Amino acid sequence: MRFVDEFRDPDLARKLIAEIHALADRPMAFMEFCGGHTHAIMQNGIRQLMPETVRLLSGPGCPVCVTSQRDIDQAIALSQLPDVVLTTFGDMVRVPGTSLTLQEAAAEGSEVRIVYSPLDAVQLAQENPDKQVVFLGVGFETTAPGVAASVLQASALKLENYAVFSMHKYTPPAMRAILDAGEVRLDGIIGPGHVSAIIGLNGWEFLPREYGMPVVVSGFEPVDILLTVRRLVGQVRNGEAYAENAYNRSVLPEGNRTALQIMDTVFEVGEADWRGFGPIPASGMDVRPEYRQFDARARFSLPDVPSREPPGCRCGEVLRGIIEPPDCPLYAKACTPDRPKGPCMVSDEGACSAFYLYQDIG
Repeated sequence: MRFVDEFRDPDLARKLIAEIHALADRPMAFMEFCGGHTHAIMQNGIRQLMPETVRLLSGPGCPVCVTSQRDIDQAIALSQLPDVVLTTFGDMVRVPGTSLTLQEAAAEGSEVRIVYSPLDAVQLAQENPDKQVVFLGVGFETTAPGVAASVLQASALKLENYAVFSMHKYTPPAMRAILDAGEVRLDGIIGPGHVSAIIGLNGWEFLPREYGMPVVVSGFEPVDILLTVRRLVGQVRNGEAYAENAYNRSVLPEGNRTALQIMDTVFEVGEADWRGFGPIPASGMDVRPEYRQFDARARFSLPDVPSREPPGCRCGEVLRGIIEPPDCPLYAKACTPDRPKGPCMVSDEGACSAFYLYQDIG
């Protein structure tokens, strides 16, 4: 077992950078599918360390960012219902809906609480039997098992006042959507580390098999990312395409079977609406009929409010890798982390936020 310090070793980093420069003898473009990778790449100046032949592109790896405007508006509408306590992770409260944010809804009287775990929301439901406690399920395969566990716990406790508003999404279908659209030229994928810890390296085998696309799953330390890019460069240079694990201290080929079983017990595959993409088949996690009593979409009658994207915001194109954040006319002008117009500037995993915080590093 190698320690994390090895993945911060400056000598190893210099060696990998030199190898990337020596081997990348043609234009190569690699997309990371993880907001954590985007921030690590920007924070450590990794883009600036690449040769001119290597481009690193950000993809739809921010779960808050890819949440559709309609889902955000419905979550806000849900918070405004009588006797509802809406619980959520912190990023979501500042995401602009069509008319207001959850933070602004709370200022107008809605009960919105930030929690650190969905199990905190279950406890809140136990302590407040006269309230309907709803947890906003936002995230990919990484957070879905925890939310599923909260449903199982609520079921065991026979709670009648707890529900989940599932906006969870599976990541592989979005990668398919990007490749099928052909809007950006890609030579390889930097596989998401946390997602892959759940779905395993095997979850990405379709990329080389169906698309001839190399994929290397990466950790989050600087050397992790440099090692991943080095391996992708090697595959492209050799005309190879296979799924490779550069994060084997956390990722197994089969993933986390216990987490997958919990997730699959509560959720079934459905369609999901992604910001910048629209509906993607088989990419959503719907609450199974057996647990329908814990499904906020089934429990509450929500208005189908007309939704519109923030005027001028090009977050959807950023998420598809078509443009970089500075190409958006609102970036760093009307849209900043203090005054965000779109979710890509709100979330800690958003590409716009990463660019704004770290673009001058290097």
